Amino acid sequence: MARKMKSLELNIKKIQGLGGHKSVSFSNLCLFPHIHLPPGFKTPKFEKYDGHCDPIAHLKKYYNQLRGAGGKEELLMAYFEESLLGVASEWFIDQDVSHRHIWDDMAQAFVKQFQYNLDIAPDHNSLSNMKKIPTKSFREYAVRWREQASRFKPPMDDHELITVFLQAQDHDYFQNMMSAMGRPFADAIKIGEVVENGLDTGRIISQVAIKVSTQEI
Repeated sequence: MARKMKSLELNIKKIQGLGGHKSVSFSNLCLFPHIHLPPGFKTPKFEKYDGHCDPIAHLKKYYNQLRGAGGKEELLMAYFEESLLGVASEWFIDQDVSHRHIWDDMAQAFVKQFQYNLDIAPDHNSLSNMKKIPTKSFREYAVRWREQASRFKPPMDDHELITVFLQAQDHDYFQNMMSAMGRPFADAIKIGEVVENGLDTGRIISQVAIKVSTQEI
């Protein structure tokens, strides 16, 4: 009798499945089990969205990459997860697709979920306060700064971009980078690297270091 009870318990555990799932079968875990691909259709290599930038821009790229699907809504929904990564992928997996019968519903829910990326887009103040970290090179800092500035709406022209970038620099860089005014951003990076090298080799005297030494004395 005890052996039969133990066998029954094992069977119950198997039915419950792994990790709390009732089933790990294809039909229960696949979000779109009844969708069939068109003959000869090749899955594109999607650009991945990780939930940290403009969701509408991602949809534009996604539509362009899936233009071979002929605008079929079921394929747009079935392949959308392939274009997602990280928190965006987790969000999609948690969706109850049984309540989303058309693609527009899914797309609107996606944009609503990640709308905050547009709401917290950088402004002049946040870009001006984005300072260089001592452990990062000037180039690494400038590239990261430019990536954030690219999210500014409407886009800044070259003069405004350089002006805000210079405002973000500390005293040592600011006073030695004024020649970047009126020049492309790539030139500003090169000038900043020259200043960085000058500070590292002592050819440029750091006013910040002088101030700190004076205060100590």
